[in-house]
Amino acid sequence: MSSFLLHVAVQPSSVGPPMRAARYLRRGPQLPRADFQLRPVPSGFAPQEQEYQQALLLVVALAGLGLGLSLIFIAVYLIRFCCCRPPEPPGAKSPPPGGGCVTWSCIAALLVGCTGIGIGFYGNSETSDGVSQLSSALRHANHTLTAIDHLVLEMVERLDEAVRTELTTLEEVLTQRTELVAATRGARRQAEAVAQQLQGLAFWQGVPLSPVQVAEDVSFVEEYRWLAYVLLLLLELLVCLFTLLGLAKQSRWLVIVMTVMSLLVLVLSWGSMGLEAATAVGLSDFCSSPDTYILNLTREETGLGSDILNYYFLCNQAVSNPFQQRLTLSQRALANIHSQLQGLEREAVPQFPSAQKPLLSLEETLNVTEGNFHQLVALLHCRGLHKDYGAALRGLCEDALEGLLYLLLFSLLSAGALATALCSLPRAWALFPPRNPSASCSGSHLSEPFLHARLEPVPHLRSFPSCRRRPH
Repeated sequence: MSSFLLHVAVQPSSVGPPMRAARYLRRGPQLPRADFQLRPVPSGFAPQEQEYQQALLLVVALAGLGLGLSLIFIAVYLIRFCCCRPPEPPGAKSPPPGGGCVTWSCIAALLVGCTGIGIGFYGNSETSDGVSQLSSALRHANHTLTAIDHLVLEMVERLDEAVRTELTTLEEVLTQRTELVAATRGARRQAEAVAQQLQGLAFWQGVPLSPVQVAEDVSFVEEYRWLAYVLLLLLELLVCLFTLLGLAKQSRWLVIVMTVMSLLVLVLSWGSMGLEAATAVGLSDFCSSPDTYILNLTREETGLGSDILNYYFLCNQAVSNPFQQRLTLSQRALANIHSQLQGLEREAVPQFPSAQKPLLSLEETLNVTEGNFHQLVALLHCRGLHKDYGAALRGLCEDALEGLLYLLLFSLLSAGALATALCSLPRAWALFPPRNPSASCSGSHLSEPFLHARLEPVPHLRSFPSCRRRPH
């Protein structure tokens, strides 16, 4: 029965076709890319190659080009507005035509920017969720690998202890019966063989790459990325709200300050757009075919064989379990030890009562070892680690990539809205009515009527005959 369970555990699942982790990923069309010499670059993910790095830098440069063109357009528009404005007729009190359209276009642009801010918050949250899923999968994989090493070490130590103490004591007790001593030595050889086979199952022991360290590094970078985007979103939200407040209050100084801040946020939006676009392009290339790149990278970092890496990263019926032979030999050796101990208990205990205690101790050690062995078989199966691999890819290539696309849309809406606002705000504050200097000095508009009344000359009173004082 145990041999049948071992055979089922070490074989890949035969219920249906194995599902590779890449099958869960969304694959979109690959955009053409080129290096600095405008030569086409293959779409495969190769960050170590100089041509691919140049292609990603060229994507960032396109965002810089967009920033330069938008700044030139804004400067030309404002110069034309300031220098080519027709002179107002003297004594004109009505605002020039089109003033209301300018103000409402600025308000509409700011509202579009606020909509982009909401999209940015959602994209930032999605990206953070995807990276958190990646970190969680790496930590769970590290827990599995650590548990494998711990179980192997515990079983090897138990078997070595049994060989040094119980089996040695049993040989000393059974020295008068050579056939019983031979059976005891056979159990010793089987235990040593099991310990030797088990030591080869701790494949991750001594590997310099630590998944939990990678997870901590990723979480550290993600924490600061998330905080930077929250500050950028809050800054743009404050700029939009205070600009709307300045337009509502017709406060010229507030609108001027927010115009300068809008220019700063415009530069930040184009910069974040370049980083988001380059990251999205690289991540899309990686997610189109992640298995090959991860296999090669893990082989270089860990030095593990291709058979082990293919088994855990692919986990299909075409790849056999590289530990199946060791597990089968260990299972057979444990079964042989168990049968030999039962034979010794039947033959030796009636003649040598002192042999019962080491035999019972050996039986207990063997039962614990068999329980740990079945747990080790389950951990060594590719299902667990491949599930973590699939969860990491889904977090990175679905949630994180989707969040990056939403952040890219936020940057695009933000750049367009701020560029429109920068073109409209100077025309809007030019339509504000001028402040009365005397009113601003007095501190209240309520004092203006009294001030005018005080400055008007007092007319002379008319004298009526009936009002003259009579002499006494």
